[in-house]
Amino acid sequence: MTPVAARDRLDLLPLVLVPLAALLAWPLVGSTSTWLTLTVAGLAMGMIVFITASGLTLVFGLMDVLNFGHGVFIALGAFVATTVFAGLADWTASDSLLRNLGAVGLAMAAAMALAAAIGWAFERLLVRPVYGAHLKQILVTMGGMIVGEELIKAVWGPQQRPLALPEALRGSLFIALGDEPAAISKYRVLAVLIGALVLAAMLLALNRTKIGLLVRAGVQDREMVEALGYRIRRLFVGVFVVGSALAGLGGVMWGLFQQNVVPQLGAQVNVLIFIVIIIGGLGSTLGCFVGALLVGLAVNYTGFLAPVASAFASLAVMVAVLLWRPRGLYPVTSR
Repeated sequence: MTPVAARDRLDLLPLVLVPLAALLAWPLVGSTSTWLTLTVAGLAMGMIVFITASGLTLVFGLMDVLNFGHGVFIALGAFVATTVFAGLADWTASDSLLRNLGAVGLAMAAAMALAAAIGWAFERLLVRPVYGAHLKQILVTMGGMIVGEELIKAVWGPQQRPLALPEALRGSLFIALGDEPAAISKYRVLAVLIGALVLAAMLLALNRTKIGLLVRAGVQDREMVEALGYRIRRLFVGVFVVGSALAGLGGVMWGLFQQNVVPQLGAQVNVLIFIVIIIGGLGSTLGCFVGALLVGLAVNYTGFLAPVASAFASLAVMVAVLLWRPRGLYPVTSR
């Protein structure tokens, strides 16, 4: 094998960490049914965190922009979902799974559309003047998040708002395992499926489409791509808009996960998002995915085995990974 081929080969070792963590937790939990319930819950939480963090990973990995205002798009998506659900109360209260999924799909579409539009304005007004200046990016985008939170309060109010699951997505599915069945939340199954779909779409778009190839080429050699007649700035604006839309989608998923939303939701989730991105390798989509699953499993297993320590589980995972690989699981080579 040539050195180039060896370097380009996918490193499978980080991918093994997820099933390894689950297997190590099995004897500690004791009951197989409880372990299965915790594992699916952890994977679902990890998928939701991945969806929420994927937009920021995309923006940082391809544009080298530290957007600390990412949380405002998450909160915006969650509050848009409350408005859509209020207008579709007949659909969410119906026993029909199809109507319930239709309400969730419309809420996601509306949240992504509005977050994308606000993201376009956010990039144009706040981010564009500070490209290449990380400190200014942090200060400006944090200011943008504070202003965004206040605007959310002005529109929806400062109080906590409920975001209940539609009727057919409540409750659990039961899998027979000996004398004690395992309870699997219906919504968590849906979250796993949506997370897998988002991952597949991102990897396909970045690696198998012309636009994805142009964006990645523009990151490596912007002048050359522009010399070929392509407008990299427009492509980068598109990346930021897509990242904002993904944050809106993640806000809907997180709001349904908690079943309530507050204007500070984005700021609360931001810490967890940055932990996952650091674990993944600062800009790696696959690394963000693996890191999110590890954090989701760790939080759920620790919450069952040692509830007092569950708040520190994500930090413990980050420390362990960085001690093993200081640049993260899949570090971006250009950084």
